[in-house]
Amino acid sequence: MRTAWNRLVALVNEQAASLQRTAFSNVVREAGDLSAGIFDQKGRMVAQAVTGTPGHINTMAQAVADMLLDFPAETLLEGDVLLTNNPWAVSGHRHDITVVTPVFSDGAPVAYFASTCHAADIGGRGLTTEGRDVYEEGLGLPWVKFHKAGEPDPAIEAILRENVRLPEVVLGDLRAQITGGEVATRRLHTLDLDVNALADEILGRSEAAVRAAIAEVPDGSYAHEVWLDGFEEPLPIRCTVTVAGDEITCDFAGTADAQARGINVVLNYTAAYAIYAVTCAVAADIPHNAGSFRPIHVTAPEGCLLNAQPPQPVAARHIIGHFATPAVMGALGQAVPLPAEGATGLWGVNIQGTERPWAQTFFLSGGMGAGPEWDGLDATAFPSGVQAVPVEVIEATTPVRILEKSLIEGSGGPGRHTGGRGQRVRLTVDEPAHVSVMAERTRQGAPGRDGGEPGQPGRVVLAGEAQPAKAAFGVRPGAELELELPGGGGYGQR
Repeated sequence: MRTAWNRLVALVNEQAASLQRTAFSNVVREAGDLSAGIFDQKGRMVAQAVTGTPGHINTMAQAVADMLLDFPAETLLEGDVLLTNNPWAVSGHRHDITVVTPVFSDGAPVAYFASTCHAADIGGRGLTTEGRDVYEEGLGLPWVKFHKAGEPDPAIEAILRENVRLPEVVLGDLRAQITGGEVATRRLHTLDLDVNALADEILGRSEAAVRAAIAEVPDGSYAHEVWLDGFEEPLPIRCTVTVAGDEITCDFAGTADAQARGINVVLNYTAAYAIYAVTCAVAADIPHNAGSFRPIHVTAPEGCLLNAQPPQPVAARHIIGHFATPAVMGALGQAVPLPAEGATGLWGVNIQGTERPWAQTFFLSGGMGAGPEWDGLDATAFPSGVQAVPVEVIEATTPVRILEKSLIEGSGGPGRHTGGRGQRVRLTVDEPAHVSVMAERTRQGAPGRDGGEPGQPGRVVLAGEAQPAKAAFGVRPGAELELELPGGGGYGQR
């Protein structure tokens, strides 16, 4: 069984590596904003690649089963490739596209490879908090056959070309996703692996291991709240974690209502980061798959910030959804030792040319919280796994110049162990541009734990003037945008 498992993991890692090496966009090729996985005949995720983020892989876990409702297995043909960017079906906003490749044997699908990637552009307003509804946030694609029996659908390609600012890049990334699926399919056919024969055993063992780990946590209900910047006033995320035997329920009742701008989060994205928090806290060494998710339940009231309903805007859902993790870990931390909160939400910056079509999205990380036996990591993404795009790549591919990228001394919260430092990034543009900044923890820093002190809050400054944390504005050539990311909370009294 171990040999078979290692082969499956190697297989999906090869899928992800092939995708990333052939991708066109910086956000996929350099930042690794992608996920990949293999699914059995029933659409259950059996194994995932090591790259990616919980918001991709844990939402993609539901994608194939969802696809099979619209396209039952008997309607599929060898060579079909399907895709969607429906926020409520997959990863929470239209800027992520999920691609599914069925694997055939004896004329019928026996497994599926899937991947989710951040699209360089999807039209509309771009990646911003400014959309008033999901229709403003770009092109929406339901589950459709992008390739039919091995041939691309020219109508879908034409629709994409007509609606996005960077058609060659967007289509190039989609072809990279298809390439990853093709490479993995060929490799699976050369291996002596029956995915469906293995699935029940792998999922059953994973479920049993997670249940055993949960059973070690004292029964009870544990509550925690996290306060976010919001817009005009702060917004709470409230979470009650109930441990009952070998199951855990994370209930987000009491969380703020959904907002009129695009920071809302769909429930599957909330669940992705809540499940990730539980597994980090009590089952970090157990594989993530459909089996390991079964003992963990996530609920949130319809219409709240963490369970948005169509057509509420969701483009910048990451800036809020990542905070489901500290909400859950803050509650569970009352039962098991866990670190202080960190900057948490990836800061997103989307820059678009106003005189010619170009666009660049990159993400930045603040400091992680300190733990019971360690200082927090500096400028490190958690709970996301997205990496920074290298400065040299940004400058070589866009008219953006990075003037400074440095750690902010003293930004980590003091304590027996010090929170991780945030980073300072100063940039400018050589052409007129429209910039959207999506930032959090600028009103208050990340709180410490067990007597540790808060980290330093973040700051957004344009041409010497402070800006709102979530805003879009024009930037003239030579004007300087400064981003100061928050530090992590400290742990324990000094």
